[in-house]
Order: sequence, then structure tokens, then C-alpha cells
Amino acid sequence: MPMRARSPLLNPVLAGILGGALMAGCQTYDFEPVEPLAIAQTTIEKVITARGSKPDVMLLVDTSGSMTKPVDPEKTVNGVKVCHGQNAQGQDYICDDTLACDTAVCPTRWSDLQAAMAPFLAESGKLVRFGLTTYPAPITSTSATPAQFCAAASAGESVRVAIPTTLESDDELQAHANNLNAVLQAIPNGGANRPRGGTPTSGSLEFTGSLLTTDPKLRPQIIILLTDGVPNCNINNEYNGAENPQECACTLVPTTQCEVSESAYYHRGCLDKNASVAAVQALQAREISTIVIGFGAETTAGSAPQVLNEMARAGGFARKCRADLDCGAGDVCDVSAQRCGRAFYQAGNQVELAAALKAISEQLRQEEPCYVKLDPSQMPSDPSLIVVYINGERTLAGPDAWSVVEAGVRFTGSTCARLEASRPEAPVSVEVRAIREL
Repeated sequence: MPMRARSPLLNPVLAGILGGALMAGCQTYDFEPVEPLAIAQTTIEKVITARGSKPDVMLLVDTSGSMTKPVDPEKTVNGVKVCHGQNAQGQDYICDDTLACDTAVCPTRWSDLQAAMAPFLAESGKLVRFGLTTYPAPITSTSATPAQFCAAASAGESVRVAIPTTLESDDELQAHANNLNAVLQAIPNGGANRPRGGTPTSGSLEFTGSLLTTDPKLRPQIIILLTDGVPNCNINNEYNGAENPQECACTLVPTTQCEVSESAYYHRGCLDKNASVAAVQALQAREISTIVIGFGAETTAGSAPQVLNEMARAGGFARKCRADLDCGAGDVCDVSAQRCGRAFYQAGNQVELAAALKAISEQLRQEEPCYVKLDPSQMPSDPSLIVVYINGERTLAGPDAWSVVEAGVRFTGSTCARLEASRPEAPVSVEVRAIREL
């Protein structure tokens, strides 16, 4: 949506008009000396393509077993560690995907994710066409095999909610987002349908890309990847724990699972950085952007920051900044590149995840087609000094056209409807000229 502003001085023109008026008479008069009047004009030009521009956004959400871990394993309430318990032998344990946490007192990554996603979808539902895919592929067997634990998202149950390609209106899209939220909230923290398995990121990204088929020139295509760990589970990983221990960077405990050739995790347990970054690059080559969110303590340590950084930068949606303050504590801004040192969004709990999602929502939010904002310095002293052109034709103010509001021009009635009906192949050009005294 291109926009530019220009402010040429109009003093010579005004001086000519005033001069001609004074010379029209024959009499002479004495005038009080006054300062020359200075006038400036600001012209705001916008090309509006309201319809056809709401992005397709597929949420690719990590439902690996680690998502059921406590956000704060050592949380204490009245002196009691509420995420701890004792087994039949009197041994201490921390709740996880095998011994489910009571999320009412011990929030897990999954329960915090659910809590943060609800307001995000409520606020952003009408802005985009959302879909929901989870990975690994849902595991329902009580005795799942390594292949099942590591199965990437695929057609069928992995696609929890498809992108609504036939919906356009705000109300329809918000209702769709509300339904998506209900589906997400229904995934339990414990029990048979709880998050389980590994983190087959590269294969899941490749599959998710196949679901985004709209021409990105007509409608932005975006994947929001939300993960609590580093990618693994690639049976075709080029490394293994015996021959390439450093490059393998085994993601499992004990690491011997990556070192024995007979192990099902000989390749699957290795860090799958190269293929995951390559998958994001392949998506970007198709003009599909990838936004990366790291959630949980594991995304701040070890190889995770480097891996997620590379993925975020390859995805075309790295965190932007103008100063260090924009990047948050512990991060710095590369002012020349306008890019934060940490390219991915990182969150350790519900509040931080909600903040990250809100920042993403603001980037996805598009300008209102029926509103042209003017800075206070551009607003004229008299509303009559604003002139509006639509597709090169001057349009007069009125209830069915436009009016001057506190910080700009608001289009109403059939004129607003005309702007809202614009499409990339049939855009509407709007020009607002504001004249003011300097």
C-alpha cells in the first residue's frame, strides 16, 4: 500500500494572488506592516486494495511431549512445590506427559499456550484467514513406535482446522477463528489425546507449505511456527551420533540413543537444523513467509537460539527494530539493518507469549481502507482546506463521501463501500491534499 507525503511551500502563488488583488484599484492606502503569510500543502496518496489482501495464516503448533512440562517446575505455593509429587516408592518426581500436571496450580507450556492463544484469536480473527495444523501427527496408541513419535504433520488429523478459502467478511472470519480456538482448547494437557512425541519440524514445514496454494501476490501466505524445542525426528538426517557426534548434537537423553546404529533414533535423535532451515528457505522462495516463536526455557539455551534465529531470518519475518528498546531486555538492534539480534520471538510463559502474539498481530493488521491518517503537523486549521480526489476525480465532503476527523479523513457511505470493494486487480487511488498556515 504505497504512501508518500510532500510539503511544497505555496508562498509565491499566494503572493501573486494577493498582489493582483491590490493592483486592481486606483486608490492608494496606508497598511499596517504584517509578516508575509506562509502556506504549505501536504499531499497523501494511497493505493487501496482492501479485498483480497487478508493473509492466509496457518498456525503450525508444536504438540510434542515436552509441551506438557511445567512452565516453572519449582513453583511454590504456601511452601509446597506444586509441580512435584511422590510415587509409590516415595521418590520425588516432576509432572510431565506421563504424569500429568494439575494445570490449575502448575501451569504447563501447553496450558499457557492455550491461555495466550485465546485473546490472540479473539483480537486477530477478523484480520486473517486462520488455519491450524499440529505436529507431530496425532498419537493415540498407548504403545507408539519411534516412527509414530516422529511422524511429521500430514493430511488427515494433523490439519485440525483448514484455512477458510471461501470466507471474506469480518464476522465470518471471526466466527471461524472462534471455532479454531475451541478446537485448540479441546486438546487436553493429559490423557490419550495429550501432546506427545518429538519435534519433526522440517517435514511438518514442507507439508504445511503444501496447504498454502493462493497466489501470494493476491494474498499474503504466512506460517506461524510455534515450538518449544529444537527440530529433530528426521530419519533422513545426514548426521548420526556415532560418526558425526558434534554435527549430530543429539537432542535426546540419554544421548546414547543417537550413538548406537541399531537405535531407532540413530538419525532421528540428531538436531535437524539444516533440513529445517532449508524447508523455510524453500517456502520463502515460493513467497510463503515463516514467523518463528520459541516457547519455553529450552528455546533460550544450547543450540536452540542459533537454530531458531536462522529459521526466522530465512522466513522473511525477522523481528524489526529502530532502537535497542524495540528488541527487549538482553537484545540489541542493528540500526542500519533495522533488525534485532534475536530474529525469532521468544516467550517463557503465558504473559510473554501473549505479548509476542500481540506484536505479530500488529504486523498482520492492515490499514483501514476507509481512513487516511494525517499527522497533527499536517492537519489544516480549517477543515475546508482539505481536498480529496478518488481515482483523479475531486470528491466533495458529505455523509456519503468523507469528513474530517480528529487525526485524518474518514470515508463513509457508498464511498467507503467503494474502497472496501477494491481488489489488487482493481485498486482505488485516493489523494488527500491539506493546506495549512506555517
